Amino acid sequence: MDMRTAIDDLAKEAERLIRERAWVPSHHDCAVAEKAAADLQAAIGTAQVQEMQSTVDRLAHLREAIAAVALALAHVHGRLAWFLGAAATILTPVLHWRALPAEDGSTFGAVTPEPQQYAEAEDAIRRLQSALADIAAD
Repeated sequence: MDMRTAIDDLAKEAERLIRERAWVPSHHDCAVAEKAAADLQAAIGTAQVQEMQSTVDRLAHLREAIAAVALALAHVHGRLAWFLGAAATILTPVLHWRALPAEDGSTFGAVTPEPQQYAEAEDAIRRLQSALADIAAD
């Protein structure tokens, strides 16, 4: 399963739990979700903007988005923490990507992603941002 699909499935599960009132986000959860959504939006712009950037910049923005998820995760407990932890796990492959040539040295296992993988990860971040914005609105 690709990142985009996995994040979409995760977001749909959260939406279902909230709709069924099995999860009622607290005011604190909503505030953390709102900040995380804003941070993700700031890290990952539109597809058109991202595609015009170098792979180094695109990877830096993806890592910034993962950092925003990790920071949000550090401030919550319960369902929102589980949601953010699952999202971080889904996005983990990005942490093994590299945008620079290896030259003759070790890459510590880092791999060069295909161009479509950048777009897939960026779309996954946009979907996550949307889900967090929806959580914040509840």
